[in-house]
Amino acid sequence: MKFSLLLEQLIEAFRCLPGVGPKTAQRMAFHLLERNRDNGLRLAATLSSAMQSIGHCDSCRTFSETPRCKLCSAGNRDASKLCIVESPVDMAAVEQMGTYRGLYFVLMGRLSPLDGMGPEEIGIQPLTLLLTKGHVAEVILATNPTVEGEATAHWLSGLIKPKGIRVSRIAHGVPLGGELEYIDAGTLARAFEGRDVL
Repeated sequence: MKFSLLLEQLIEAFRCLPGVGPKTAQRMAFHLLERNRDNGLRLAATLSSAMQSIGHCDSCRTFSETPRCKLCSAGNRDASKLCIVESPVDMAAVEQMGTYRGLYFVLMGRLSPLDGMGPEEIGIQPLTLLLTKGHVAEVILATNPTVEGEATAHWLSGLIKPKGIRVSRIAHGVPLGGELEYIDAGTLARAFEGRDVL
């Protein structure tokens, strides 16, 4: 069935979300129009504001509305430890564990030449600058245990070790091919406790 142009555009706009196909997008659009217009307007305003105001932390590169995020600005973090993750959601998963008190660096991806993700796209320049400041004694590589995540960890290890910085990798316990955001806090905590030096 053909809908009006604006309704088609609304349905198509919902499809940009992960896991949302045509039927789910249609249900979301109809739900907002039929029963929830006030929340739809609030969603639109919040989405517009977030897209315009949320940038990246100058230090760790996670999402932030200020030049430095709350974690990087907190004075009680251990600056000698740096945990490298692929995405802000992975950072949130590690932080939710509640036992890691160091700082983070978010790659915003992983090495994947087929997807156009090389060293520059994952922030090698800001990472190198951060490591040359001399505060970091250990880098914990917490990239996802996927083929690309493992390749990224291996490449980063080769880049960081010559600087005289200890490099460790989160331990087994996280299933191969899994994503950090889907791992329960207990499994992730055990993986951190048993991490290996590379």
